[in-house]
Parts: sequence; structure tokens; C-alpha cells
Amino acid sequence: MNLVKWIFFAFTAVSMIGLAIAQDRMPPIPADKMTDAQKKAAASITAGPRGRVNGPFIPLMRSPELMDRLQKVGEYIRFDNSLGHKLTEFTILITSRRWTQETEWNAHSDLALKAGLEPEIVAALRDGRRPAGMSPDEEAIYNFCVELDQNRSVSDATYAVAVKNFGEQGVIDLTGTIGYYTTLAMVLNVARTPLQAGASPSLTRFPH
Repeated sequence: MNLVKWIFFAFTAVSMIGLAIAQDRMPPIPADKMTDAQKKAAASITAGPRGRVNGPFIPLMRSPELMDRLQKVGEYIRFDNSLGHKLTEFTILITSRRWTQETEWNAHSDLALKAGLEPEIVAALRDGRRPAGMSPDEEAIYNFCVELDQNRSVSDATYAVAVKNFGEQGVIDLTGTIGYYTTLAMVLNVARTPLQAGASPSLTRFPH
């Protein structure tokens, strides 16, 4: 590694560590400080499959009505998505990586592996590389996500491959998954929500 590359890597690493330890702008709200609307929203999310208020839902608690509606959308996307669990987690990782969102990545990288995504694919995404050896459906997901992110739309060819693999419902579910986790990434980045205790940052800033 030449000196210029080393300096760039070191600067990037220091910047990301600084971001990770930056002050949490929107920490958890103590139960005795919550409004009635916040308590109702917290009870709703706790009663669902997530079981607790954590991650992006901590800052979202500042707008309890938005949080409640958004987390219900998220329940479908994460647990009932027509893409299936592995491809949903793959989409989440692609999206969180492109936003350099440590909390989302940390929460979902292990879930993706447990769902059957190959470790080499997860490692490539972490490093900001196009994964090699993707299956046809994984490649369709990857191309769709990257093209939508870069071009704000997808070509006829990319769209046709996605419809062939997932149907029109799958294309909408895929687009919704990207949009939902982009929203969460923006919330987490704005709020500077820290990683859970004991977790370490693992991402450098995504190369654009």
C-alpha cells in the first residue's frame, strides 16, 4: 500500500470511528418522560415481532405516529416480504452498506448469514465490492438496488429481469424494502444513533 492510499485509509477509518462515537443526538426517552402517544407507540412495537424499541425506533419515538405507521410497514417488509428472508436480508445489506449505516449493517449481517447468504457475498458488500458468484436471483437484486441508487430509476432490461425472477409484486416489495431501509438509514445517520454496547464499527465510508 503506497503512502497516499495509506493516508486515505487512515483518514477514512478515523473519520468513521469519530462518527461512531459522536454524541447520540436522540438517545432513548425514559419511560417517565414519554407522552401518552409515545407510550402507546412503544407498547405497539413491543407487542409485535420485534419485542422492543431499539435501533432507528429510538429516534423515531420523537414522532410516535410516524414511528407506529412506519414500523408496521417494516413488519411486512422484514417478516412477510414476498422476496423471502434471504433476499430481503440481502437487500437490507446492500442498502445499509451504500448508506454506510453501521447500526443496520450490524443488526442484519448475521441475520443474512443465518438466512443462507454466502459469507463471501457479505464480505464483498462490506468491502464495497460487487460480489462474485451470486445466484441469478441475487444478481437480479444486486443490479436493481445499485441501478436504482445510482440512476434513481432502473433500465428496461434490469426491470425485465426483476419481473422474471420475482413478479410484479416482488418488484414492488423490493423497491419498498430499499425505500424503507433507506429511510431508517437516514434517520439513524441524522440522529447519530450508536451501535449497541459491545459492537464495533466495521464499515469504511462507501466509495461513490
